[in-house]
Amino acid sequence: MEKLGIIDLGSNSARLVIVNLFADGYFMVVDELKESVRLGQDMERDGFLKPARVAETIKTLKMFRKLCDAAGVTRIIAVATEAVRRAKNQRSFLDEIQANCGIKIRVLSAEEEAVLVYRGVINTMDVPKGVVLEIGGGSTKIVYYNRRNMLNYVTLPFGAVTLTGLFSEDGLKPEQQAAKIEEFFTEQLKQVDWLKEIDPDVQMIGVGGSFRNLFKISKMVHKYPLDTVHNFKMSVDEFLPIYDMLKVLDLDKKKKIKGLSAERADILPAALAIVKSFVSYLNLEGFTFSGAGLREGIMFNQALPMTLEKPIADVLNYSLTTLVKYYDCDEKHVEHVVNLSIQLFKQLRVLHKFPRQYLKVLKVAAMLHDCGMRIKYYNHQRHSWYMILNSTLYGVTHRDIVLAAFTACCHKKEDINMYDWMRYKDVVSEDDLEIVKKLGVMLRIAESLDRANSGTIKSINCDILGDSVIMKTEVDGDATLEIRNAMTAATEFRKAFHKNLELL
Repeated sequence: MEKLGIIDLGSNSARLVIVNLFADGYFMVVDELKESVRLGQDMERDGFLKPARVAETIKTLKMFRKLCDAAGVTRIIAVATEAVRRAKNQRSFLDEIQANCGIKIRVLSAEEEAVLVYRGVINTMDVPKGVVLEIGGGSTKIVYYNRRNMLNYVTLPFGAVTLTGLFSEDGLKPEQQAAKIEEFFTEQLKQVDWLKEIDPDVQMIGVGGSFRNLFKISKMVHKYPLDTVHNFKMSVDEFLPIYDMLKVLDLDKKKKIKGLSAERADILPAALAIVKSFVSYLNLEGFTFSGAGLREGIMFNQALPMTLEKPIADVLNYSLTTLVKYYDCDEKHVEHVVNLSIQLFKQLRVLHKFPRQYLKVLKVAAMLHDCGMRIKYYNHQRHSWYMILNSTLYGVTHRDIVLAAFTACCHKKEDINMYDWMRYKDVVSEDDLEIVKKLGVMLRIAESLDRANSGTIKSINCDILGDSVIMKTEVDGDATLEIRNAMTAATEFRKAFHKNLELL
């Protein structure tokens, strides 16, 4: 295992992430540090990075270096984006960092930056056609892709920091500044010819710290139960009230808003004005948030070099396999339970009548059903429930994550706490409870049929006869333990499917 440090030096903030790279192509973030450096502030006047900003950046990078050394990082990849890219004193700045911090920073070209953002998105989201809007401090990137192929990109040299500075004229009210930014940014969009040719059904994906803050504010306003920004969806109708509220407030009032970080309070209205301009120009009804971007693009390139050529084919399976390895689950047992669960789902389809999308929910629950054992064996299904809800899962919706968590919670017994269920009433519906119970009992039977983790039961063949379901097992050895354990689910099976369970 290699421990890697990745430093992303942006126009607004500097971020360090420390990543464990596993030998078989997987990775996990194990630490993070972020500091607001405002490197691009006041550059519009003469194109030079200002001494105070440079000093603050060097101070921050020294802290990053200290943390990397303490964590045992063996390699650091440091990149810089728009502010450094266009700085007239770029060379002296980079030399000063090398001399004071021992960190060599590579300045990304606009194309390299756009490609890394794209790779961070495409390898973590199951969205075959999308337009990515990444709002930085000194630039805004737009990337269009279809069928998981990057088609066009543009980097506009205006971000949340630069636009805030350009339109902070004396005498203008905050809402007037926002209106001017909207108007200005729309004019920039009109100059991008390929934007006019984007398919109308394209899905917009938002990337960057401003979107993360927007999620936090929305979470506070609507009491959203999940803390996961990745794959969160917001309609324009939900976005506009938040934007309208923020754009009229002065800075002191913005700093008091729950969910909004104080160091971003002054520049968030400009970022949201960009979002408003973009969704209006493309006539979009909503957008999806991505928690992954440039840094994740670097992680995938380092852990899985094949992503330099083509994206991961099965985003969800890669994400689940990463967690199975990280939680040190029994991989053979996991694989066997998944296979038996899929067999049950397909053979009982005449009873449950679920569309194929619920097979994804069952797979998530089956792969992570035992992850709670990392906390404690007793009642580990409850710990698995919590860990699924709070793990980094890619390629799956928030609703499916909640359904999978409750399904996994049923793999020892039907263990659905109704108080917990009601906490997620804005994500799942009342009818979803019956879906969870059916999926849960299928998972419970599948897990029981590999009770000794030995793969004794190879396959299942279900016959539905009258008021009974007869499950015939193909075995290799003595399956008494497995069949006896599976039959303990007979009562829940009868409640869920209104059939008696027989196992042969």
